Amino acid sequence: MTKSRATLVLLAALAISWNSVPRADQGPPARQVGARQGPRGERPQRQRTRKVVLAWADTRNGQAQHEFTSHALSVIERLGYESGAYDTFIRTDSNIVAKQPKKTTGEPASGGPSLAMADAIFFLGHRDVPIDDAQKKELLAFVRDEGKGFVAAHTALTAFDSWPEFGELIGGRYDGHPYHAPGTVVNEAADFPATRHFPATFTINDEFYQAKAFSPNARVLLRLDVSKMPPHAELRNQGYPLAWAKNFGKGRVFYSSFAHDASTWDNRDIAQMYFEAIKWALGMTDGDVTPRPAKPASQH
Repeated sequence: MTKSRATLVLLAALAISWNSVPRADQGPPARQVGARQGPRGERPQRQRTRKVVLAWADTRNGQAQHEFTSHALSVIERLGYESGAYDTFIRTDSNIVAKQPKKTTGEPASGGPSLAMADAIFFLGHRDVPIDDAQKKELLAFVRDEGKGFVAAHTALTAFDSWPEFGELIGGRYDGHPYHAPGTVVNEAADFPATRHFPATFTINDEFYQAKAFSPNARVLLRLDVSKMPPHAELRNQGYPLAWAKNFGKGRVFYSSFAHDASTWDNRDIAQMYFEAIKWALGMTDGDVTPRPAKPASQH
């Protein structure tokens, strides 16, 4: 193949990849329609016409610096940008999880992302995420009292283990990962926006996080079929939820164990799941999160 022909093939492949991103129900509005002058002569703040998602991934205290994190954040940003559904601010600095972020000097930061301008959070924190008590209070109020969205993935289940209220927010606690292998996933929610595109069962290879202290107020959307997995001494949750949704006060919360491997974020079904979960958390779609018993195997 000649060099020029190879270049054309590559460009065509890239075009197909970008055009395959799920579209929102409406086309993208103008990215800016005006600005307003901030107080005390601060830089004018942009008047926004789209929802805002704060993609927050502080992993500095994680036991393993998962390689998927960067790619996952880029996928979330691309889904919003290409569909026109939302704007994304990617940050690994937990300082911005506040109504009024501060500089390292303790002075108020001017401009930039914060809880004051976000409509939802996409969270990929890991283990002991360093935020103070005031930030914790504001984060809970952001979801519970203001009705904002919180969508979390994979390592997020390990975060804030010593903070009980976070367990109530996210709906469960990390209890190891007995399986990192191909597994059969059961779709318990063919009616929910984030999971209706999945078949009744499907096979995927991933590191499946096990949950403990699972919330009775959460609806299980996807679960691992442990009857098809080999015996494991650390298997403690026979229901093994892999994705769930719940209300936290006025807010909407979604979590999924997917995905440990960066390549899995290129799986269209996984990307669409998170895209639809974010839209649901933003209040752009509706879905029933009433808890219900698992369906018998014969019904799948």
